Amino acid sequence: MATDEELLTRSRSDASAFEPLVERHSRALHGYFARRAPGAADDLLAEAWLRAYAGRTTYDAARGPARAWLFGVARNVLAAHWRGQERRASVTAFADEGSSDPWHAVDRRLDAAAVGPLMRQTLAELPAVERELLLLIAWEQLSPTEAAVVVGVPAGTARSRLHRARTRLRAALGPSVPLSLTGDLA
Repeated sequence: MATDEELLTRSRSDASAFEPLVERHSRALHGYFARRAPGAADDLLAEAWLRAYAGRTTYDAARGPARAWLFGVARNVLAAHWRGQERRASVTAFADEGSSDPWHAVDRRLDAAAVGPLMRQTLAELPAVERELLLLIAWEQLSPTEAAVVVGVPAGTARSRLHRARTRLRAALGPSVPLSLTGDLA
C-alpha cells in the first residue's frame, strides 16, 4: 500500500493516485470542519479537496507529512470561509451578532458544560497559533510535529507554544477540573 506522501507525489502525473487520499482523510477533515463551522462542513470539505487537488504540485515531502499538508489546506479554506462570513456580516444589517466568531460554537459543544464558559474564555484569550495548535492536537489528533507544519512554525516552537497553552489552560481551570473533561487537552 502506497503512503500518503507517495500518492500525493504520484498524483502530479496520475490524477487517479489522488483518490485514495480522499478516501483516507475525508472523515478526519470533515470532523475538523464540523467542529469549527458545523453548518458549512460539507461545503468546506469539498472546497478543501478542490484546493488540495489544484495545489498538489506544491506539496513538498521535505516540509512534512501529507496529512499535515492536507490539514494546512483545510485551515486555509476555513480561514477564507470565516473572512467571507465577516464580510457578509459587515455588509448586511441583519447579521447575527457574533456569527463570524467560531468560538461561540465551541462553548456549546464542550462535553463538560460546567467548565464551558471558562474554557471558551481561556481558548479565546490564547494567541491564535497556540489555540490552533492545541485544537489540532486535541480534536484532530495530529502530532505536535504535524500541527507545526499546519500552522507553519518549526516543531520546537510548536512544542513550546503548546506547553504554554496547556499551562494557561490548567491555570485557568484550576486543580478541581480534571483535564479529561476538556477533551484530553493535556
